[in-house]
Amino acid sequence: MNSWRILTDHDVSLEDLLKVEPLSYKAYLQKGGYAGLNKAIETLGPSGVLEAVKSSGLRGRGGAGFPTWKKWDFVVQQKETERYLCCNAAEDEPGTFKDRFLLRTNPHQLIEGVILAAYAIGASEAYIYINGRYEQEIQFMEEALQESKAQGHWGKMPSSPGLGVSLKICPSPGTYVAGEETALLEVIEGKVAKPRQKPPYYPAMHGLFGKPTVVNNAESISNIPGIVREGTERFRSIGTNSSPGTMIFTLTGDVNRPGLYELPLGTPLRTLIEDCGGGIKDGAVLKAFFPGGPSTSILPANQVDVPLDFDTLKEAGSGLGTGAVIVMAEEACMIRAAIEYTRFFARESCGQCPPCELGTVHLAEILEKIESGSGSEKEIDQVMQVCTMIKGRGQCFLLTGAAIAVESIFHHFREEFEQHVNIGRCPFAIQH
Repeated sequence: MNSWRILTDHDVSLEDLLKVEPLSYKAYLQKGGYAGLNKAIETLGPSGVLEAVKSSGLRGRGGAGFPTWKKWDFVVQQKETERYLCCNAAEDEPGTFKDRFLLRTNPHQLIEGVILAAYAIGASEAYIYINGRYEQEIQFMEEALQESKAQGHWGKMPSSPGLGVSLKICPSPGTYVAGEETALLEVIEGKVAKPRQKPPYYPAMHGLFGKPTVVNNAESISNIPGIVREGTERFRSIGTNSSPGTMIFTLTGDVNRPGLYELPLGTPLRTLIEDCGGGIKDGAVLKAFFPGGPSTSILPANQVDVPLDFDTLKEAGSGLGTGAVIVMAEEACMIRAAIEYTRFFARESCGQCPPCELGTVHLAEILEKIESGSGSEKEIDQVMQVCTMIKGRGQCFLLTGAAIAVESIFHHFREEFEQHVNIGRCPFAIQH
Protein backbone atom coordinates (compact mmCIF):
# COMPACT_ATOMS: atom_id res chain seq x y z
CA MET A 1 0.00 0.00 0.00
CA ASN A 2 1.05 3.63 -0.32
CA SER A 3 2.69 5.21 2.69
CA TRP A 4 0.23 8.03 3.38
CA ARG A 5 -0.29 8.59 7.10
CA ILE A 6 -1.04 11.29 9.63
CA LEU A 7 2.04 13.39 10.38
CA THR A 8 3.25 13.68 13.97
CA ASP A 9 5.91 15.84 15.56
CA HIS A 10 8.39 13.03 14.94
CA ASP A 11 8.02 13.73 11.22
CA VAL A 12 9.05 17.36 11.66
CA SER A 13 12.65 18.43 12.11
CA LEU A 14 12.35 19.09 15.82
CA GLU A 15 15.60 17.45 16.91
CA ASP A 16 17.41 20.79 17.01
CA LEU A 17 14.45 22.46 18.70
CA LEU A 18 14.42 19.87 21.48
CA LYS A 19 18.03 20.81 22.26
CA VAL A 20 17.20 24.50 22.56
CA GLU A 21 17.38 26.07 25.98
CA PRO A 22 14.65 28.67 26.47
CA LEU A 23 15.62 32.33 26.30
CA SER A 24 16.57 33.40 29.82
CA TYR A 25 14.97 36.27 31.68
CA LYS A 26 18.15 38.33 31.33
CA ALA A 27 18.41 37.66 27.59
CA TYR A 28 14.75 38.52 27.13
CA LEU A 29 15.27 41.85 28.90
CA GLN A 30 18.19 42.60 26.58
CA LYS A 31 15.87 42.09 23.61
CA GLY A 32 13.37 44.60 24.99
CA GLY A 33 11.43 42.16 27.10
CA TYR A 34 8.87 43.58 29.54
CA ALA A 35 9.38 47.07 28.09
CA GLY A 36 5.90 46.78 26.59
CA LEU A 37 4.47 46.00 30.01
CA ASN A 38 6.24 48.99 31.53
CA LYS A 39 4.91 51.20 28.74
CA ALA A 40 1.40 49.89 29.33
CA ILE A 41 1.48 50.63 33.05
CA GLU A 42 3.24 53.99 32.85
CA THR A 43 1.68 55.44 29.70
CA LEU A 44 -1.09 53.54 27.94
CA GLY A 45 -3.36 52.11 30.61
CA PRO A 46 -5.75 49.21 29.86
CA SER A 47 -7.72 51.10 27.21
CA GLY A 48 -4.48 52.14 25.49
CA VAL A 49 -3.32 48.54 25.24
CA LEU A 50 -6.67 47.53 23.75
CA GLU A 51 -6.48 50.41 21.27
CA ALA A 52 -2.94 49.42 20.25
CA VAL A 53 -4.06 45.86 19.52
CA LYS A 54 -7.06 47.19 17.61
CA SER A 55 -4.91 49.51 15.51
CA SER A 56 -2.44 46.72 14.78
CA GLY A 57 -5.09 44.63 13.04
CA LEU A 58 -3.89 41.49 14.87
CA ARG A 59 -6.10 38.52 14.01
CA GLY A 60 -6.27 35.29 15.97
CA ARG A 61 -3.69 32.69 14.92
CA GLY A 62 -5.67 29.78 16.35
CA GLY A 63 -7.92 29.05 13.38
CA ALA A 64 -10.70 31.52 12.61
CA GLY A 65 -8.64 34.70 12.21
CA PHE A 66 -11.08 36.69 14.35
CA PRO A 67 -9.84 40.20 15.27
CA THR A 68 -8.13 39.89 18.66
CA TRP A 69 -9.29 43.26 19.93
CA LYS A 70 -12.96 42.36 19.38
CA LYS A 71 -12.72 39.42 21.77
CA TRP A 72 -11.21 41.74 24.34
CA ASP A 73 -13.78 44.45 23.77
CA PHE A 74 -16.69 42.03 24.17
CA VAL A 75 -15.42 41.22 27.67
CA VAL A 76 -14.60 44.82 28.58
CA GLN A 77 -18.18 45.81 27.71
CA GLN A 78 -19.66 43.32 30.18
CA LYS A 79 -20.98 44.75 33.47
CA GLU A 80 -19.46 41.86 35.42
CA THR A 81 -16.08 43.00 36.78
CA GLU A 82 -14.72 39.53 37.62
CA ARG A 83 -13.05 38.42 34.41
CA TYR A 84 -10.59 35.78 33.21
CA LEU A 85 -8.03 35.29 30.47
CA CYS A 86 -7.08 31.90 29.03
CA CYS A 87 -4.07 31.37 26.77
CA ASN A 88 -4.68 28.29 24.62
CA ALA A 89 -1.51 26.29 23.87
CA ALA A 90 -3.21 22.89 23.72
CA GLU A 91 -2.58 22.15 20.03
CA ASP A 92 -3.35 18.54 19.11
CA GLU A 93 -4.32 18.78 15.44
CA PRO A 94 -2.20 16.80 12.96
CA GLY A 95 0.61 18.90 11.56
CA THR A 96 0.47 21.68 14.17
CA PHE A 97 3.46 22.19 16.49
CA LYS A 98 4.04 25.95 16.69
CA ASP A 99 2.81 26.38 20.26
CA ARG A 100 5.46 23.94 21.39
CA PHE A 101 8.07 26.07 19.64
CA LEU A 102 6.85 29.27 21.32
CA LEU A 103 6.70 27.68 24.77
CA ARG A 104 10.15 26.18 24.48
CA THR A 105 12.12 29.02 22.91
CA ASN A 106 10.69 32.18 24.49
CA PRO A 107 8.44 31.57 27.50
CA HIS A 108 8.83 35.13 28.83
CA GLN A 109 7.43 36.58 25.61
CA LEU A 110 4.26 34.56 26.12
CA ILE A 111 4.10 35.48 29.80
CA GLU A 112 4.42 39.18 29.03
CA GLY A 113 1.68 38.84 26.42
CA VAL A 114 -0.61 37.12 28.92
CA ILE A 115 -0.03 39.85 31.52
CA LEU A 116 -0.73 42.58 28.94
CA ALA A 117 -3.91 40.90 27.74
CA ALA A 118 -5.14 40.36 31.30
CA TYR A 119 -4.32 44.00 32.12
CA ALA A 120 -6.23 45.25 29.08
CA ILE A 121 -9.45 43.38 29.93
CA GLY A 122 -9.20 43.74 33.72
CA ALA A 123 -8.80 40.03 34.41
CA SER A 124 -7.95 38.97 37.95
CA GLU A 125 -6.70 35.52 36.92
CA ALA A 126 -5.05 34.17 33.78
CA TYR A 127 -4.50 30.56 32.80
CA ILE A 128 -1.88 29.20 30.40
CA TYR A 129 -3.42 26.00 29.06
CA ILE A 130 -0.68 23.71 27.71
CA ASN A 131 -0.82 20.35 25.94
CA GLY A 132 -0.15 17.85 28.72
CA ARG A 133 2.29 15.90 26.54
CA TYR A 134 4.65 18.89 26.48
CA GLU A 135 6.19 18.01 29.84
CA GLN A 136 9.50 19.82 29.40
CA GLU A 137 7.80 22.91 27.99
CA ILE A 138 5.50 22.99 31.02
CA GLN A 139 8.58 22.84 33.25
CA PHE A 140 10.18 25.73 31.34
CA MET A 141 7.01 27.78 31.69
CA GLU A 142 6.74 27.07 35.42
CA GLU A 143 10.30 28.25 35.97
CA ALA A 144 9.79 31.35 33.82
CA LEU A 145 6.56 32.20 35.65
CA GLN A 146 8.23 32.08 39.03
CA GLU A 147 11.14 34.20 37.82
CA SER A 148 8.78 36.74 36.29
CA LYS A 149 6.80 36.91 39.52
CA ALA A 150 9.96 37.28 41.60
CA GLN A 151 10.91 40.25 39.44
CA GLY A 152 7.58 41.92 40.22
CA HIS A 153 5.93 41.64 36.82
CA TRP A 154 2.76 40.05 38.17
CA GLY A 155 1.12 38.93 41.39
CA LYS A 156 -1.06 40.33 44.12
CA MET A 157 0.60 43.70 44.65
CA PRO A 158 -1.55 46.38 46.33
CA SER A 159 0.98 49.06 45.37
CA SER A 160 0.57 48.20 41.68
CA PRO A 161 -3.06 47.16 41.11
CA GLY A 162 -2.64 47.08 37.35
CA LEU A 163 -0.36 44.05 37.69
CA GLY A 164 -2.38 42.30 40.35
CA VAL A 165 -3.18 39.32 38.18
CA SER A 166 -2.56 35.72 39.17
CA LEU A 167 -1.04 33.44 36.51
CA LYS A 168 -1.48 29.68 36.56
CA ILE A 169 -0.60 26.78 34.27
CA CYS A 170 -3.21 24.14 33.48
CA PRO A 171 -2.20 21.02 31.48
CA SER A 172 -4.71 19.86 28.87
CA PRO A 173 -5.57 16.16 28.42
CA GLY A 174 -3.77 16.27 25.06
CA THR A 175 -6.79 15.58 22.87
CA TYR A 176 -8.14 17.45 19.86
CA VAL A 177 -11.44 18.37 21.49
CA ALA A 178 -9.68 19.61 24.64
CA GLY A 179 -8.34 22.50 22.57
CA GLU A 180 -11.83 23.78 21.74
CA GLU A 181 -12.33 27.00 23.69
CA THR A 182 -15.31 25.90 25.78
CA ALA A 183 -13.88 22.41 26.42
CA LEU A 184 -10.79 24.26 27.65
CA LEU A 185 -12.95 26.05 30.19
CA GLU A 186 -14.40 22.75 31.37
CA VAL A 187 -10.92 21.30 31.97
CA ILE A 188 -9.75 24.34 33.94
CA GLU A 189 -12.88 23.99 36.09
CA GLY A 190 -11.89 20.39 36.81
CA LYS A 191 -14.37 18.71 34.48
CA VAL A 192 -14.15 16.40 31.46
CA ALA A 193 -13.06 18.01 28.18
CA LYS A 194 -16.43 18.34 26.45
CA PRO A 195 -17.47 21.43 24.48
CA ARG A 196 -20.30 23.54 25.81
CA GLN A 197 -23.36 24.39 23.76
CA LYS A 198 -23.20 27.79 22.02
CA PRO A 199 -25.42 29.66 22.57
CA PRO A 200 -25.74 30.41 25.45
CA TYR A 201 -22.21 29.61 26.61
CA TYR A 202 -20.15 32.14 24.69
CA PRO A 203 -16.96 32.69 26.70
CA ALA A 204 -17.11 36.49 26.44
CA MET A 205 -20.39 36.49 28.36
CA HIS A 206 -20.51 33.18 30.22
CA GLY A 207 -17.01 31.72 30.33
CA LEU A 208 -14.75 30.41 33.07
CA PHE A 209 -16.70 29.92 36.30
CA GLY A 210 -19.61 31.65 34.56
CA LYS A 211 -17.71 34.93 34.21
CA PRO A 212 -16.66 36.92 31.10
CA THR A 213 -13.56 35.28 29.62
CA VAL A 214 -11.15 35.89 26.75
CA VAL A 215 -9.61 32.80 25.13
CA ASN A 216 -6.65 33.59 22.87
CA ASN A 217 -4.22 31.30 21.06
CA ALA A 218 -0.57 31.27 22.22
CA GLU A 219 0.76 32.71 18.97
CA SER A 220 -1.76 35.55 19.06
CA ILE A 221 -0.71 36.47 22.59
CA SER A 222 2.99 36.20 21.74
CA ASN A 223 2.52 39.05 19.24
CA ILE A 224 1.20 41.49 21.85
CA PRO A 225 4.46 42.52 23.62
CA GLY A 226 6.01 43.63 20.32
CA ILE A 227 2.89 45.53 19.26
CA VAL A 228 2.74 47.45 22.53
CA ARG A 229 6.50 48.01 22.78
CA GLU A 230 7.23 49.05 19.19
CA GLY A 231 3.91 50.53 18.12
CA THR A 232 1.42 49.36 15.54
CA GLU A 233 3.03 50.79 12.42
CA ARG A 234 5.89 48.31 12.42
CA PHE A 235 3.48 45.40 12.87
CA ARG A 236 1.26 46.63 10.04
CA SER A 237 4.26 47.13 7.75
CA ILE A 238 4.54 43.34 7.48
CA GLY A 239 1.94 41.12 5.84
CA THR A 240 -1.16 42.40 4.06
CA ASN A 241 -3.59 45.18 4.85
CA SER A 242 -6.28 42.80 6.12
CA SER A 243 -3.86 40.18 7.51
CA PRO A 244 -0.92 42.11 9.00
CA GLY A 245 2.09 40.58 10.72
CA THR A 246 3.77 37.22 10.41
CA MET A 247 2.58 33.69 11.12
CA ILE A 248 4.41 30.52 12.08
CA PHE A 249 3.67 27.79 9.54
CA THR A 250 4.19 24.12 10.32
CA LEU A 251 5.20 22.52 7.03
CA THR A 252 4.81 18.73 6.90
CA GLY A 253 4.22 16.01 4.35
CA ASP A 254 6.05 15.29 1.11
CA VAL A 255 8.68 18.05 1.29
CA ASN A 256 12.44 17.82 1.68
CA ARG A 257 12.68 20.10 4.74
CA PRO A 258 9.61 19.84 6.94
CA GLY A 259 9.67 22.23 9.86
CA LEU A 260 8.49 25.50 11.38
CA TYR A 261 8.79 28.68 9.33
CA GLU A 262 7.78 32.22 10.27
CA LEU A 263 6.73 34.23 7.21
CA PRO A 264 4.82 37.44 6.48
CA LEU A 265 1.13 36.79 5.96
CA GLY A 266 0.37 36.94 2.25
CA THR A 267 3.50 34.96 1.28
CA PRO A 268 2.66 32.61 -1.63
CA LEU A 269 2.43 28.95 -0.71
CA ARG A 270 4.96 28.17 -3.44
CA THR A 271 7.57 30.17 -1.48
CA LEU A 272 6.93 28.11 1.66
CA ILE A 273 7.15 24.80 -0.19
CA GLU A 274 10.08 25.55 -2.50
CA ASP A 275 12.24 28.12 -0.71
CA CYS A 276 11.63 26.97 2.87
CA GLY A 277 10.74 23.32 2.38
CA GLY A 278 13.25 22.61 -0.37
CA GLY A 279 10.59 21.42 -2.80
CA ILE A 280 8.75 18.13 -3.11
CA LYS A 281 10.54 14.95 -2.02
CA ASP A 282 12.41 12.90 -4.62
CA GLY A 283 11.74 15.46 -7.33
CA ALA A 284 8.08 14.49 -7.41
CA VAL A 285 5.22 16.75 -8.48
CA LEU A 286 2.89 18.51 -6.07
CA LYS A 287 -0.62 17.08 -6.07
CA ALA A 288 -2.52 18.83 -3.29
CA PHE A 289 -2.19 20.56 0.07
CA PHE A 290 -4.10 21.47 3.20
CA PRO A 291 -3.22 25.14 3.85
CA GLY A 292 -4.43 25.20 7.44
CA GLY A 293 -4.66 21.66 8.75
CA PRO A 294 -7.08 18.81 7.94
CA SER A 295 -10.13 20.73 9.19
CA THR A 296 -9.72 23.16 6.28
CA SER A 297 -10.53 22.31 2.66
CA ILE A 298 -7.80 20.72 0.59
CA LEU A 299 -6.63 22.61 -2.50
CA PRO A 300 -5.15 21.17 -5.72
CA ALA A 301 -1.66 21.88 -7.06
CA ASN A 302 -2.86 24.49 -9.55
CA GLN A 303 -3.48 26.83 -6.58
CA VAL A 304 0.09 26.63 -5.29
CA ASP A 305 0.58 30.37 -5.78
CA VAL A 306 -2.26 31.27 -3.42
CA PRO A 307 -1.17 33.85 -0.81
CA LEU A 308 -1.19 32.53 2.74
CA ASP A 309 -3.54 34.99 4.41
CA PHE A 310 -6.97 34.73 5.99
CA ASP A 311 -9.10 36.41 3.34
CA THR A 312 -7.45 35.12 0.15
CA LEU A 313 -7.61 31.52 1.31
CA LYS A 314 -11.25 31.97 2.22
CA GLU A 315 -11.92 33.26 -1.29
CA ALA A 316 -10.05 30.24 -2.64
CA GLY A 317 -12.49 27.96 -0.83
CA SER A 318 -10.30 26.99 2.11
CA GLY A 319 -8.80 28.69 5.16
CA LEU A 320 -5.58 29.53 6.95
CA GLY A 321 -6.59 27.62 10.08
CA THR A 322 -3.65 27.06 12.39
CA GLY A 323 -1.09 27.44 9.61
CA ALA A 324 -0.50 23.68 9.41
CA VAL A 325 0.46 23.23 5.75
CA ILE A 326 0.29 19.54 4.81
CA VAL A 327 1.74 18.72 1.39
CA MET A 328 0.94 15.68 -0.78
CA ALA A 329 2.90 14.55 -3.83
CA GLU A 330 1.52 12.97 -7.00
CA GLU A 331 1.67 9.38 -5.72
CA ALA A 332 -0.43 10.06 -2.62
CA CYS A 333 -3.79 8.28 -2.58
CA MET A 334 -6.36 10.94 -1.77
CA ILE A 335 -8.85 8.41 -0.45
CA ARG A 336 -6.23 7.06 1.93
CA ALA A 337 -5.63 10.63 3.12
CA ALA A 338 -9.38 11.08 3.65
CA ILE A 339 -9.50 7.82 5.64
CA GLU A 340 -6.58 8.77 7.88
CA TYR A 341 -8.07 12.13 8.83
CA THR A 342 -11.59 10.77 9.22
CA ARG A 343 -10.26 8.07 11.53
CA PHE A 344 -8.37 10.72 13.47
CA PHE A 345 -11.53 12.75 14.03
CA ALA A 346 -13.44 9.59 14.96
CA ARG A 347 -10.83 8.72 17.62
CA GLU A 348 -10.87 12.27 18.95
CA SER A 349 -14.65 12.52 19.33
CA CYS A 350 -15.56 13.07 22.99
CA GLY A 351 -18.75 11.03 22.52
CA GLN A 352 -21.05 13.83 23.60
CA CYS A 353 -22.79 14.14 20.22
CA PRO A 354 -24.08 10.87 18.63
CA PRO A 355 -23.87 12.29 15.07
CA CYS A 356 -20.17 12.92 15.67
CA GLU A 357 -19.30 9.61 17.28
CA LEU A 358 -21.28 7.55 14.76
CA GLY A 359 -21.03 9.73 11.67
CA THR A 360 -17.23 9.87 11.50
CA VAL A 361 -16.95 6.09 11.93
CA HIS A 362 -19.58 5.46 9.23
CA LEU A 363 -17.83 7.84 6.85
CA ALA A 364 -14.48 6.13 7.42
CA GLU A 365 -16.05 2.71 6.74
CA ILE A 366 -17.44 3.89 3.41
CA LEU A 367 -14.08 5.35 2.40
CA GLU A 368 -12.25 2.17 3.41
CA LYS A 369 -14.56 0.07 1.28
CA ILE A 370 -13.86 2.27 -1.74
CA GLU A 371 -10.11 2.35 -1.11
CA SER A 372 -9.92 -1.42 -0.85
CA GLY A 373 -11.50 -1.76 -4.30
CA SER A 374 -14.67 -3.45 -3.07
CA GLY A 375 -16.84 -0.35 -3.32
CA SER A 376 -19.34 0.62 -6.00
CA GLU A 377 -21.10 3.70 -7.34
CA LYS A 378 -23.41 3.36 -4.35
CA GLU A 379 -20.57 4.05 -1.91
CA ILE A 380 -19.32 6.95 -4.03
CA ASP A 381 -22.76 8.57 -3.78
CA GLN A 382 -22.86 7.87 -0.05
CA VAL A 383 -19.68 9.88 0.61
CA MET A 384 -21.33 13.22 -0.11
CA GLN A 385 -24.64 12.15 1.41
CA VAL A 386 -23.00 11.40 4.76
CA CYS A 387 -20.91 14.60 4.67
CA THR A 388 -24.03 16.67 4.04
CA MET A 389 -25.89 14.86 6.80
CA ILE A 390 -23.27 15.30 9.53
CA LYS A 391 -21.88 18.76 8.75
CA GLY A 392 -22.89 21.33 11.35
CA ARG A 393 -24.49 18.75 13.66
CA GLY A 394 -22.01 18.69 16.55
CA GLN A 395 -21.54 21.11 19.45
CA CYS A 396 -18.01 21.88 18.29
CA PHE A 397 -16.21 22.04 14.95
CA LEU A 398 -14.83 18.49 15.00
CA LEU A 399 -17.64 16.88 13.01
CA THR A 400 -17.85 19.74 10.53
CA GLY A 401 -14.07 19.71 10.11
CA ALA A 402 -14.13 16.01 9.24
CA ALA A 403 -16.89 16.58 6.68
CA ILE A 404 -15.09 19.56 5.13
CA ALA A 405 -11.86 17.59 4.67
CA VAL A 406 -13.62 14.69 2.93
CA GLU A 407 -15.93 16.93 0.87
CA SER A 408 -13.02 18.92 -0.50
CA ILE A 409 -11.03 15.79 -1.37
CA PHE A 410 -14.10 14.36 -3.11
CA HIS A 411 -14.70 17.63 -4.99
CA HIS A 412 -11.18 17.93 -6.36
CA PHE A 413 -10.36 14.24 -6.81
CA ARG A 414 -13.63 12.47 -7.58
CA GLU A 415 -11.96 10.67 -10.48
CA GLU A 416 -9.78 8.80 -7.97
CA PHE A 417 -12.88 7.50 -6.21
CA GLU A 418 -14.22 6.26 -9.54
CA GLN A 419 -10.84 4.77 -10.48
CA HIS A 420 -10.74 2.70 -7.29
CA VAL A 421 -14.18 1.31 -8.07
CA ASN A 422 -13.52 0.69 -11.76
CA ILE A 423 -10.24 -1.23 -11.38
CA GLY A 424 -11.18 -2.90 -8.10
CA ARG A 425 -8.11 -1.79 -6.13
CA CYS A 426 -6.13 1.26 -5.04
CA PRO A 427 -4.19 2.47 -8.12
CA PHE A 428 -1.49 3.90 -5.85
CA ALA A 429 -0.85 0.67 -3.96
CA ILE A 430 2.51 -1.02 -4.53
CA GLN A 431 1.87 -4.21 -6.45
CA HIS A 432 3.98 -7.27 -5.65
